[in-house]
Amino acid sequence: MTKHRYQDIPVTKIPSIRTHGGQVTAKVIAGEALGARAVIDTHTPIMYLHLTLQAGAKLVQAVPRTYNAFAYVIEGNGLFGDNERLAKRGQMVLFAKDGEKALITATMDTMPALNVLFIAGVPLNEPVARYGPFVMNTQQEILDAINDYRNDWMGSINF
Repeated sequence: MTKHRYQDIPVTKIPSIRTHGGQVTAKVIAGEALGARAVIDTHTPIMYLHLTLQAGAKLVQAVPRTYNAFAYVIEGNGLFGDNERLAKRGQMVLFAKDGEKALITATMDTMPALNVLFIAGVPLNEPVARYGPFVMNTQQEILDAINDYRNDWMGSINF
């Protein structure tokens, strides 16, 4: 039940960083990668990264031990984690909470590159109820939110 807010961040303000050899690029939407920090403010600590790895490139992404982390393969083939599990376009990889890093390697045959969404964050450890755009903890809170919406009690966002 936090106060609503909106952060309008144009794509030109999203940090994008490239390793010295140009083998890995990270767009840092939330969190931090390759020394760059996102400009958005989040309610809970998270990472939301768009990673691009050229064939054969490797990235070790720092991840706090308290986070859950996963990667979704947008394009290409990659090896994930210390056990180097293969994942391809359209597949998701859940990282084990066994350290403070996530290892991602683009296979040598990936063309033109491995594109991955890397998402991590502190688990909320609370119940989740959802309906349409509303996400709350209980069905009663969902009904209350719908009622607030119908009665125009949700406020406004000023730009």
